[in-house]
Amino acid sequence: MKKLLYLLAFSFVFTSCGDDPFSKVKSENVELAFVRDNAPSKFPVMTFDKTVHDFGTIMDGQAQETVFSYTNTGEAPLVITEIKSTCGCTVPQDWSRAPLLPGESSQFSVKFNGKGMNKTSKTVTIKANTQKGTESVRISAFINNPNGGKPAGPIIQ
Repeated sequence: MKKLLYLLAFSFVFTSCGDDPFSKVKSENVELAFVRDNAPSKFPVMTFDKTVHDFGTIMDGQAQETVFSYTNTGEAPLVITEIKSTCGCTVPQDWSRAPLLPGESSQFSVKFNGKGMNKTSKTVTIKANTQKGTESVRISAFINNPNGGKPAGPIIQ
């Protein structure tokens, strides 16, 4: 009995439609949609004055700061939604949340706390409405730690 009901429901679905659903699609609409969907879109482009900043040799615990300037060289307004770094020792700040029109420039600063030892490199990621969706800049430094990474002075317990 179940099989008979399924067979009736199946035949009803396919016979009640009548016309072929693809016969209702207009070919000129398909062509217009193809052109629309494959046309290159206009995106903002972030062009930086520099993408890498090297602080050189610094002492352990010596805070550093640099500024990254950028220009929207694209054809649409640039909107930055987030700027973040790979760790808490590197803090990006002071960027504009307002749309940046084509041809306009802006900047953001990056503070680095300079703790540790030896060569270090940190990446700052910018989330924006560019074609890639993310852009990045890097900072680096060689941290000179005269104590070899050990705390200065005696350890008091």
